[in-house]
Amino acid sequence: MRILLSKPRSLVTNRSAQLLAVTMALVFIGLVMVLSSSAVEEFAIGNSVSSKFITQTVSAIIGIVAMIVAASMPARIWQRLAWPMLVLAVIVQLLVFTPLGYSVGENRAWIRLGGFSFQPAELVKVALVVVLAKQFEMHRRLERSARQLFVPLAVALVPSVGLVLLGKDLGSVLVIGALVLGAMWFGEVNWKYIGACLVAAAVGAVAVALTSPLRVARMLCFINQSCDYETDGWQPTHAMYALAAGGLTGRGLGMSRAKWSWLPAADNDFIFAIIGEEYGFLGASVVIGLFVVLALVLLGIINSTKDRFARTVCGAVLVWLVFQAFVNIAVVLGLLPILGVPLPFVSSGGSALMTTLLAVGIVLSVAKTAADPKEDA
Repeated sequence: MRILLSKPRSLVTNRSAQLLAVTMALVFIGLVMVLSSSAVEEFAIGNSVSSKFITQTVSAIIGIVAMIVAASMPARIWQRLAWPMLVLAVIVQLLVFTPLGYSVGENRAWIRLGGFSFQPAELVKVALVVVLAKQFEMHRRLERSARQLFVPLAVALVPSVGLVLLGKDLGSVLVIGALVLGAMWFGEVNWKYIGACLVAAAVGAVAVALTSPLRVARMLCFINQSCDYETDGWQPTHAMYALAAGGLTGRGLGMSRAKWSWLPAADNDFIFAIIGEEYGFLGASVVIGLFVVLALVLLGIINSTKDRFARTVCGAVLVWLVFQAFVNIAVVLGLLPILGVPLPFVSSGGSALMTTLLAVGIVLSVAKTAADPKEDA
């Protein structure tokens, strides 16, 4: 019996180590590419060292510490903190609409405190992962009715998602929608409810997109494959130029030409284009491969435990990170219209990096507890 019990625990431990390794690999690649893609413009404004690289490095250190602390905590702590985390996330999201908040383009999605900026929607994602996992676990364990499931679900989603929508941050809303559907699937919610939510999410996304002239122009540009090069066609065109210039092996680290003010958001939403230009098809394939490995490792953790809370947390984080990576890369490749979604762990953005590392820490925590219930005692 002891041998039979030790095997699943060993599998989860190995997969946790693999998850940690692939996460750190992506973070390292991100730091290198943020420095490379932002250095030219930073030097042009008089900075001797890229301030974006410094911010990303500090955020990585804070995020890694948060991940280690989160991983050391038992799963029951996250169940207790679920709703307080969401309340805190909603309060912080509300600050976007105060004098502390500011807009980038059409999106009012950031707050600034001193010299530090933060995107509250990233905190909302983490909080929703834990809240949804807790609610779906209770729903199955206590055999609650559909009404008892969807009332707290509405209480969680309406204010959190509604505030993000109010700020016109459609990219974050799409990722949150995928996260919610992923949590429902791995939380074993009836497929009829999942289908209804999927239809509602699709209709809502289209309706919200149609309220923005900029997003309508981007969608028409993508659908018609014909738009003004100087305006809506600038970013996708120069992203393709960068990828094409990279060829098989790339120009070499630091040798990108697109980052010389030709490609807007080169260190953020379009950082994959710079990876493709400097490291070529092979380097871009490595990055895609790391996200594939990330997905396989998380699936392995999910399949190695029957703990519903752990499965739902891991499933929600899996869908969140992989969907967001897919959307970002698909936009750069011209397979989707521009949506303003960064590449997890890689794109510049301190709040996104810290919260994704925190999410990985929570996954490590619940995986450890699921493998050895004594950890939760």
